[in-house]
Amino acid sequence: VGQNHYNQWDFRQELEYGVTDRYAVSLYVNEQATSFQNPGTGAHDSSFDWKGISLENRYNVLNPAEHAVGLTLYLEGTYSGEEAEIEEKLILGQRHGDWKWAFNLMHGTEWEDNLRKTEGELGASFGLAYDLGKHWSVGLEVRNETLVPDYKEFESTAVFLGPVVSYRQEKWWAALTVMPQIYGWNKDGSADGNSHLELVDHEKVNVRLLFGLNF
Repeated sequence: VGQNHYNQWDFRQELEYGVTDRYAVSLYVNEQATSFQNPGTGAHDSSFDWKGISLENRYNVLNPAEHAVGLTLYLEGTYSGEEAEIEEKLILGQRHGDWKWAFNLMHGTEWEDNLRKTEGELGASFGLAYDLGKHWSVGLEVRNETLVPDYKEFESTAVFLGPVVSYRQEKWWAALTVMPQIYGWNKDGSADGNSHLELVDHEKVNVRLLFGLNF
């Protein structure tokens, strides 16, 4: 809203280490680049910012190979000096032949503005994929995100839906997801002039590319 041709790029470099068969830890380095045009002046604005480091912990409670549903506990902390975040997830999933699915429940707390402002975040996502042979998979993912400033009232929510394509080899893998926003709501109404999308706190289209190497 008020920023034409807005683009935001989030970069995360991750190093993951399997401590045990059940527990894995990851270290992230985070950056963010934004660019937009001021509709009033026509001037272009862009920035590239350091967004801190993150430490992610995942513990596999139920192995999907041994139980009807797999369960993993997830905890991630992020700190940049001016901002901080704690994020928790419950991750459920299973494979049935060439089909596989995953369901995530997420809660997060962010401290912004030199740690003076607090915002809660609630979310859920579900993905379903089908293996096309040894290397390729295709699927569909739906994700919801709801913001609760100061944990006082719901401010906004958005739902995203789109396809995912992944490719894997023995030593590396990649996955691409393109999720347009299909529904959004804001307590202050449609400030962006769009009655069915929420473009104040959420993007119109979310694109995610993951690339990994196995050592």
